[in-house]
Amino acid sequence: MSGPSTLNVQLSTRPQFPSRIVDVIVAGIFIYSGAIKALDPVQFASDIDNYKIVPWPVSVVLAFYLPWLEIFCGIALIMRRLYLGGLSILAALISVFIIATVAAKVRGLDITCGCFGHASKNWSFSTHLGLDLVLLGLVIFLLRARGQNSAASER
Repeated sequence: MSGPSTLNVQLSTRPQFPSRIVDVIVAGIFIYSGAIKALDPVQFASDIDNYKIVPWPVSVVLAFYLPWLEIFCGIALIMRRLYLGGLSILAALISVFIIATVAAKVRGLDITCGCFGHASKNWSFSTHLGLDLVLLGLVIFLLRARGQNSAASER
């Protein structure tokens, strides 16, 4: 008796434990980094301005809104509300940051990320880039896991 309905039950009840752990880790990282930046938006605006990509007034606006966007996306991952939106926004933010970091390095700018406050001030370019690539990989893993779970539940 292993008909199609049995197969659907087995696919839709796959363990989601590994992706749930990754959810909490990624959410925690973004909630923490958002909170650190929200506590000192002037310093974060200065960090954004160091990239020399946008004018100072835009840096200030970004410094006040981006930390809260990161926090809300992290909460979305934990609460499972607006989950796909939160993941998509985080993927876009990480991608833009990777591009901005590489562009700054190519232009010879000595920048400080500011992502994790004073703890990340002395990290090297490769450490920042490595962390960003790992975070992007984790977000892509979560997006793929979500897609596979949706496909399995539709069968």
